[in-house]
Amino acid sequence: MSFTPSTRKGPVGVAVIGAGNISKQYLDNLTIFPDLKVLVIADLFVEAAEARAKEYGVAEFGTPELALNHPDVELIINLTIPAAHVEVATAAVNAGKHVWTEKPFSLDRESGLGLLKAADAAGIRLGTAPDTFLGAGLQTARRIIERGDIGTPLTGMTTFQTPGPESWHPNPAFLFQHGAGPLFDMGPYYLTALIQTFGSIRKVAAVGSSAKASRIIGSGPKAGEEFAVEVPTHVSAMAQFEGGQSSHSVFSFESPRQRMGFVEITGSEATLSLPDPNYFDGDLKLWRPGAEEPEIIPATGPANGRGMGALDMARAIRTGAPHRATGELAYHVLDTMVSITESVESGTFVDVTSNAPVSAALPEDWAPETATL
Repeated sequence: MSFTPSTRKGPVGVAVIGAGNISKQYLDNLTIFPDLKVLVIADLFVEAAEARAKEYGVAEFGTPELALNHPDVELIINLTIPAAHVEVATAAVNAGKHVWTEKPFSLDRESGLGLLKAADAAGIRLGTAPDTFLGAGLQTARRIIERGDIGTPLTGMTTFQTPGPESWHPNPAFLFQHGAGPLFDMGPYYLTALIQTFGSIRKVAAVGSSAKASRIIGSGPKAGEEFAVEVPTHVSAMAQFEGGQSSHSVFSFESPRQRMGFVEITGSEATLSLPDPNYFDGDLKLWRPGAEEPEIIPATGPANGRGMGALDMARAIRTGAPHRATGELAYHVLDTMVSITESVESGTFVDVTSNAPVSAALPEDWAPETATL
């Protein structure tokens, strides 16, 4: 989809809908990027919006309707719970606002495709987390691979294993409901990293399980409360990509030993260990045949954190250029995760029919702190 440059000038007006935990990570950056101007913080619980607005010096706060109807807001940052992502994003599209939404893009193919079609018809941009692949760590990996340092990329391995978030998260029940679990909560980071390396996924096969029917909140005001587990809390998945490459991934909330951030790409000449795809920075390790120790490669480029994708969108809104963390990419990740879930349930390989567009590399000198609009 092509876009025409915006007729407005200067920083892009932004509203944040959803004042929960993740909003702090976004607002730490959104409020200091000079090409953005945060005008509104909104939440169904207005007192939460008010507290967050006061914390960051944002002048206006209120319900989501305030953000959707604000004449100076061009970009909605949708940080609601997963079950509300499509509803809020669709309302923003209908209001003529561009949308950046937290992952997952949607919880099912039908609503995700509906959102893509609505935005396309309205000429609205959709952007979706994770934007971590725009950070220095994974962008450096991309340059290394495209330069041919590991030869032809052949296979990938990723691992995310923890005991689960209920010990530290003050309200973790939603992370164990439909649309979450380790696959939907953490899968987008790892699958996006793999897709950025190998291209679109064509088929998957997976097994999954849940060790407990319920869990207990371990901290915060709800400590001691029990909640139901509705989704698999351990998933092991294989994927085959459009070029014939393959990968194996583990997503688990069941491991006493934590293994987070493991992403390894093996090529015909060497193996590259990537930094944690949940973060924007980190050294890389290049393993060559026969070497006892890897070559440590520092990441280069911007690594400001969450909000980089929204900034890339904002600059693209003004110039008419494509943005990088697109709705189409996010839908392909969603389609893959739904297919993995179907494979868990059916015990068969499942075809993935959507495609991920190739995102342009981010220049090493891309500077979020510099005013460009």
